Amino acid sequence: MPRRPPTTRGKDLFGEAPAEPKPPTAAAYRANIDGGSRGNPGPAAYGVMIRDGRGEIVAKLKKYIGRMTNNVAEYYGLIAAMDYAQSHAIRALRIESDSELLVKQMRGQYKVKSEDLRPLFERAQKMSKAFDSFRIEHVYREQNREADALANEALDETENKAPGGAAARKTAVPNSKPEPLSAKAEPSSPKPELRKIQARFRGGVLYLLEDVELPDGMVVDVSIHLRPKPPA
Repeated sequence: MPRRPPTTRGKDLFGEAPAEPKPPTAAAYRANIDGGSRGNPGPAAYGVMIRDGRGEIVAKLKKYIGRMTNNVAEYYGLIAAMDYAQSHAIRALRIESDSELLVKQMRGQYKVKSEDLRPLFERAQKMSKAFDSFRIEHVYREQNREADALANEALDETENKAPGGAAARKTAVPNSKPEPLSAKAEPSSPKPELRKIQARFRGGVLYLLEDVELPDGMVVDVSIHLRPKPPA
């Protein structure tokens, strides 16, 4: 009786079962985030622009968050972007931010020393691990203009709703002399406090490297010390 040829069902010519086709990987969504504070700390807001894998805009997020620092506002923007992605079943997300501090902290290159940032950092880290694919990259301010514009829109809208609004800002006179408390005794002008604070200039903006309470409208003197470039 002739032998039957060996069956090849479920196997290829080399006797191995064929690999099951993998579903195509979805293209990552991209979220540009930015946070800003007028006064640092001062009125703060974040802006987020989200695009799908084809580059089409799917969401514009902006929100006033109260009196915060720039760095806190940046983290609020990051968390808002991830929250939107997770609530819309987005599994792959790429974040772009012009905050070098935030990006390097999320990558583990910088330690989180600020007590204000620590809980936000821990929440963002936990959320990032829920994605199938998560990346965060630093971009220059010019590449992040849309998110920056959204954050400023949120700040402008909030300030315009406040008593006085834009009209008060236009008519305000900085450094004007206060009215005397009484006709008999006029308070003497306090001597200005002199403090030296380091700052970093990037993308046309001067960022203070220390949290300082500065009231809106305050005029400050800036001394520039240019460091000589090392020889080539």
